[in-house]
Amino acid sequence: MTTAAALLPTRKDEDFRYADIESLARVWPVAVETMLLGEGEHRALSMVNMGVGELAIVLAPGASLDLHVLNAGQGYGRLSLRAELGAGSKFTFGAAQLAGRGQVLEVVTQVAHLGPGAASQQVVRSVAGGGSAANYLGKVHVAKGADGTDGSQSVRAMLLDRHSAANAKPELEIFADDVKCAHGCAVGELDASALFYMAQRGLPPEMAKRLMLQAFLAEAFAGAEDQEALLEQAVAALEAML
Repeated sequence: MTTAAALLPTRKDEDFRYADIESLARVWPVAVETMLLGEGEHRALSMVNMGVGELAIVLAPGASLDLHVLNAGQGYGRLSLRAELGAGSKFTFGAAQLAGRGQVLEVVTQVAHLGPGAASQQVVRSVAGGGSAANYLGKVHVAKGADGTDGSQSVRAMLLDRHSAANAKPELEIFADDVKCAHGCAVGELDASALFYMAQRGLPPEMAKRLMLQAFLAEAFAGAEDQEALLEQAVAALEAML
């Protein structure tokens, strides 16, 4: 048995509890890409259909990173990221996942607030159809002394049929005082009453469905420098699913 095979995770590992282990084995081990932002540095980055990737992010005091991700490629897609926030730094993360045709897509995040006054915001929106699965596992850790932390997670998933699944597990781990941390999570289907309301005003059911899903996905890209381009690509992937 090779070293890589020996280290291949199993579903007993918390971060891989919903993973497609068979597909992961084909690309294991996954290389870690490191991003270091210096004091006061600002960067905006968008990633589209990265396959299986892992990011290690370190933000020095006062640094800020806006990261937006579209996960809508073919086959297994997984983004795992770990972010360490220094004093007064800011991390904004928005991700949209569109899973279809039995595939598994997932985002796994660990955001550690290590200094006081840092802020993080995570918005993840997933759409699953065709017997697929869309997963999110995320932890916000607030270290001792990281007072004044502001951390939030907003996780929502939309299921297009009864054969698809969405798994979400947001977590907060807080060891500091005077913090503002919150998370929200919801998994469901398109609002039947809203669809009926739109149909009553002349919109065909399929168009109403597309418009609602488009608005849903747009929440993940709010504030991105290339917001329109990301949404256009997301809508194209959505059209292929419907």
